[in-house]
Amino acid sequence: MLISELKNYQKSRWLKDFPKMSIYSLRIDQLEQYLVSIGEKSFRANQIFDWLYKKRVSAFNEMNNIPKKLQDKLSEEFEITTLNTLIKQESKDGTIKFLFELQDKYTIESVLMRNKYGNSLCVTTQVGCRIGCTFCASTLGGLKRNLESGEIVTQVLKVQQELDKTGERISSIVIMGIGEPFENYDEMMDFIRIVNSDKSFNIGARHITVSTSGIVPKIYDFANENIQINFAISLHAPTNELRSKIMPVNRAYNIDKLIEALKYYQNKTRRRITFEYGLMGLVNDQREHAEKLVEIIKDLNCHVNLIPINYVPERNYIRTSKKDIFAFEKILKNNNVNVTIRRTQGDDIDAACGQLRAKERAEEVKGGIPDASSIFV
Repeated sequence: MLISELKNYQKSRWLKDFPKMSIYSLRIDQLEQYLVSIGEKSFRANQIFDWLYKKRVSAFNEMNNIPKKLQDKLSEEFEITTLNTLIKQESKDGTIKFLFELQDKYTIESVLMRNKYGNSLCVTTQVGCRIGCTFCASTLGGLKRNLESGEIVTQVLKVQQELDKTGERISSIVIMGIGEPFENYDEMMDFIRIVNSDKSFNIGARHITVSTSGIVPKIYDFANENIQINFAISLHAPTNELRSKIMPVNRAYNIDKLIEALKYYQNKTRRRITFEYGLMGLVNDQREHAEKLVEIIKDLNCHVNLIPINYVPERNYIRTSKKDIFAFEKILKNNNVNVTIRRTQGDDIDAACGQLRAKERAEEVKGGIPDASSIFV
């Protein structure tokens, strides 16, 4: 990144009161370019990344193998940003939900889920969300702003620092927290490249999952990235009529357009797709819904993840009964659909996406459920 580009980037930032760019927003190749542009050797980027991501320092002057002149230059141009942990809720099953405060005092959530195969971290990409899914607490109050890649990275850093206390590490990342990742596409992709680097957290591409509600143009872009990231689609309904009621995004990108884009993705990548299907009592969980779901996904190499929804006080949906969950699963299995039922985690804490933020920061979600009809027509 040339110094002129850096200056322009800083001027265009939403953080007008915080003009310094977060050092965590730079990919290692961008840091190398920046260093060369100021007359430094590119190998210094590896040293800086080591201090940031392996040693996890909090100040540039702690980087004792970096020349003092460069330490000062980095301090002048960048900031080693952090997040303020407002609340840490821990479930009896080991799930931990964090409410973090950003520099501008907005709040976001991250969730650490402990599984037999390792520790999975769900990260947030936006402050709020404009998509308007009617079952989700994240949309309460609408979208405030996008996160910079560095703000997504520091979620990983903060939670890893928590795990350092017990000698554990984050083994996988799910980009499925508050917000629609594909509406913050460039920052999301920079985040992926940063945490995937063996110079930082070294999270393997196949241990990173991104989920979208179905922003069709970006699905084509994502297919062309040539990266082995796991891909999930929040579907939640098998017909356009029902999905448009539950997810206003369907009015712009209906199921037909979505499936067409997913076929392109699959032809391009040869990778399996996961469909996230939240079961809502007597809404989308009956036999006819299961049979229609089989019909629309039959030509795709896919997996269906059935999700008993978490109760959100501001919403009117109820969780599907165990009997109906297993009946729905059986129909899919009988039609040779690869399906699992997601194990519920964090039921004894504010587990639903955006729920803790909505509870603790009512002023941020003032206005309640947004009308997304003006966005997706």
